[in-house]
Amino acid sequence: MNDTQQKQLGATLWGIADKLRGAMNADDFRDYMLSFLFLRYLSDNYEESAKKELGSDYTECEKEIENAVANEKQDDVINSLKNQIAKHFSKQALEEKALKAIIEEYEELLESKKLTPLIVWYIKNLDQVVTFEKQMRRKVHFVIKPHYLWSNIYELARTQNKHLLKNLQKGFKFIENESFDSTFRGLFSEVNLDSDKLGKTYEFRNETLCSIITEIAEGLSEFSNEIDLLGNAYEYLIGQFAAGSGKKAGEFYTPQQISTILSRIVILDSQDPSTGKKKYINNLLDFACGSGSLLINVKKQLEPNSIGQIYGQEKNITTYNLARMNMLLHGFKDSEFQIFHGDSLLNDWDILSEMNPAKKLECDAVVANPPFSYRWEPNDTLAEDFRFKSYGLAPKSAADFAFLLHGFHFLSDEGTMAIILPHGVLFRGGAEEKIRTKLLKDGNIDTIIGLPANLFFSTGIPVCILVLKKCKKSNDVLFINASEYYEKGKRQNVLLPVHIDKIVDTYQYRKEDDKKYSRRVSMEEIEKNNFNLNISRYVSTAIAEEIIDIAEVKNNLDKIEDTISKVKARHNEFLKELGLSELP
Repeated sequence: MNDTQQKQLGATLWGIADKLRGAMNADDFRDYMLSFLFLRYLSDNYEESAKKELGSDYTECEKEIENAVANEKQDDVINSLKNQIAKHFSKQALEEKALKAIIEEYEELLESKKLTPLIVWYIKNLDQVVTFEKQMRRKVHFVIKPHYLWSNIYELARTQNKHLLKNLQKGFKFIENESFDSTFRGLFSEVNLDSDKLGKTYEFRNETLCSIITEIAEGLSEFSNEIDLLGNAYEYLIGQFAAGSGKKAGEFYTPQQISTILSRIVILDSQDPSTGKKKYINNLLDFACGSGSLLINVKKQLEPNSIGQIYGQEKNITTYNLARMNMLLHGFKDSEFQIFHGDSLLNDWDILSEMNPAKKLECDAVVANPPFSYRWEPNDTLAEDFRFKSYGLAPKSAADFAFLLHGFHFLSDEGTMAIILPHGVLFRGGAEEKIRTKLLKDGNIDTIIGLPANLFFSTGIPVCILVLKKCKKSNDVLFINASEYYEKGKRQNVLLPVHIDKIVDTYQYRKEDDKKYSRRVSMEEIEKNNFNLNISRYVSTAIAEEIIDIAEVKNNLDKIEDTISKVKARHNEFLKELGLSELP
């Protein structure tokens, strides 16, 4: 899909969102709309894979449906399928209540009279379904029953079927608990289908959902079904909702332009970035992953199968669910990533809290955009924590260095870490100065990049990127002052591709650019400045003021005063001759 089509798709979906959300809060509507896009994506993938797996059987089912429609015999096919359901389940040794529920589900599936090849195959081969689904789990890593596929959900919505809401609830529960080998429990926990925001009664809620789903389905039908279509649409909508929710957006979204800078930096060879990209990254970590956009961006910069395992952690439950959906929507298999709901500062994830150094998780790439100057409650236990013990604790007023040290602990000896932080970490004193000084003396701070102001939805302040390593060779720190290189936008400033390329190129080849954009600063100079890393101290874009010679200025003024005095005397002579009053 080209950029023009992508923009058209984004505009179409955003138009639907704007039209349908009514009085509903944008953040609430976001969760509904993105969940439906997610269901559409899974469904398309499953049906396409099922078609390949079933081969000629699937084709026969297609032909049967086509013939039935052409000869107006859909009812005959449906009655035949109903008989097969009754015949099959009469042989099953199931409790009567459970049997009744299963039969009802299949009968509801046929109620809309909209047949699909997969529905027909499932009912005709009920005794083979278990085997088929095992095979699908091996190949595409998940299963969705025909009842819950988007094609059926859309048909229920289009025909205003009274079972839509009930079917959606069952479908979401099935995806959370049974679709994947990895349990995605609570994936749709923020999508309350019983909410009064959808309507005060079941009927009203069902009607609202019918409208939303029909609009989305018909809006998407205008576009081709390419692999990245819904993944990119999902990412676009997250950005649009972020723009609309202002400061709250910092909880879940890093603008793509900034994600790209971090991503392109951490994939370069750590010891010598000028040699290009790493061939393989053994573990990628984002411990404040938000909606997962940074993790996805890193993957996009690399060749397929170039990352061992992806780890993300997120404290906000809504954002945690967004991240899991976003990863799956971008083609990640559930076995390729782990997203954990928890607090990174407390380190409550078993994978990261391993005390045995031999079992410690080590990552070749660590990226993060943690909350800026987050207030936290460090205690005596945390003072002895393996992440902070050698450095000290960040102050209560700003957990910036606590986040940095958390990620740095899991950085491998051959890895690169890039983290977005407020400028205060570069020069604040006290505990932060001690942490900064140790990192510098240990040779762990490689590069500091100053970005323009007003790039984020959540804050207008300028921020910086710190690049850290445990394998740094050079005995200097590269400073890049990119604060003046941007395009001014209506709401936020924007980094264009040329600006991003300049930053990454300067980092990759460790360039010094006339000392106004970038400069390599020796540790001796930094130490003389008491380990203060304020960017403007080393790389300043300010225009030098002209030097003024005060003595020369005074001499010129004296000459002017003398000239004025002579002219005045001459003028008074003329006035005297004319009999007029002289000037004082």
